[in-house]
Amino acid sequence: MLPKCRNSQRGPGRPRQLDSAEREAMIIDAAERVIVAEGLAGASMAAIAHEAGMSKRTLYEVFECRATLFASIIRRMHNMGTRPLTESELELPLAERLRRLLTPAGEKFSDPLPRAILRAVITEAERQPDLVREFLHEGPYALHSMVRLELDRSVARGEVRISDTEAAARLMTDMAHGSVLEHLMISQPACERQKAYGRRLELAIRVFLGGICGAD
Repeated sequence: MLPKCRNSQRGPGRPRQLDSAEREAMIIDAAERVIVAEGLAGASMAAIAHEAGMSKRTLYEVFECRATLFASIIRRMHNMGTRPLTESELELPLAERLRRLLTPAGEKFSDPLPRAILRAVITEAERQPDLVREFLHEGPYALHSMVRLELDRSVARGEVRISDTEAAARLMTDMAHGSVLEHLMISQPACERQKAYGRRLELAIRVFLGGICGAD
């Protein structure tokens, strides 16, 4: 554990005290590396603490249990895979809002973490249902909620007519992201995956709006 600074003046070579956000980010970075290298089964709190260069006690001061740490990893992945709309963008047509919302904010197409997480969740589903719940809540369900919010907004404006926006949001996101099994089993260069996702997203939006929403 890093020593506490008693004042704002640090002596030469004395390590800077990390704030809570920096410490949390350091732990999540370490956890991601362990999961990619060892899988979820090997990502114990002890292994993550060792990778982060801190004690288990410090780790538990930031994350009360493994499930909350896992939830933070999924939340970060979710935030990098979507781009929340700005106030001005909320006035755009639904098609453009969906396009911007579902276009990744970060360059995650070459990142092995999402694939490692998916494999781990499938492998550990029966033994660790709490981790599965965190994955669904912070990942797919959070994305469904974001899309549903925009569908509800468009219904309220009279832009589209949708009787069940929850089911429609799930359909839209599933169309955009495609087959999980294909993602797990087929390896593609990052640039090809990015182009393929862009093409699929455009098609998904056109099919969705032309079908369930009854748009032109």
